[in-house]
Amino acid sequence: MPKKKKAKKIKKIKKVKKLKVANKTKQSLKTIEKRSNIPGTDEKPEIKKIKKQPTEKRIYNLKDFVVYPKHGVGKITAIEKAKIGEIDIQFYKILVEKEKLTLTVPINQQSKLRPISSSNQINKCISILKTKPKIKRTMWSRRAQEYDQKINSGKIYELAEVVKDLNKNTDIIADQSYSERQLFEKAYERLKSEFEAVLKISPEEVQKKMDKALGRTNISENAE
Repeated sequence: MPKKKKAKKIKKIKKVKKLKVANKTKQSLKTIEKRSNIPGTDEKPEIKKIKKQPTEKRIYNLKDFVVYPKHGVGKITAIEKAKIGEIDIQFYKILVEKEKLTLTVPINQQSKLRPISSSNQINKCISILKTKPKIKRTMWSRRAQEYDQKINSGKIYELAEVVKDLNKNTDIIADQSYSERQLFEKAYERLKSEFEAVLKISPEEVQKKMDKALGRTNISENAE
């Protein structure tokens, strides 16, 4: 083979080797840069504060029915103003008839209040009452706590679930423990009062409607 061709081949090999070395050094520099960007033990990562959206305040009118989670359905009996120091505060007076209680809720602190359910939501509650109860195999004390949280959540579907799960299709006291019966009656009355406010029918008619969905028809008939 001529010397010129051999020299050309050697030059090409050297060029390839040089390119490979250059690529490797570039890659190693990139990894060093990436590592330098990662905060170490001394450097704390910058945390950007997320701006919270302003909460939408609903305006309720006089005689409107509202739900306060811990007490159930109430009726706005007055919208009053009071001056505390130099600040004017407007608040709702809410009568919870079932508990014979009047609540004072400032208008700017009404996040716990909610309007009463729609007719569609009531229909969905009836569908929930018709389903089979779900009984967990956990200790009663833990279940009782969960039921109580659901009752005081103010969410109507959770309330319907408690009524459905604690329903025994019977009015015999021996079939239920005292605490179980107490929770059932509390949830049942809360749900019943919202049914009354939405459907605008008598308490007797509401009870018939609920008991029919729960399969407690005989109990309603015996009560009469």
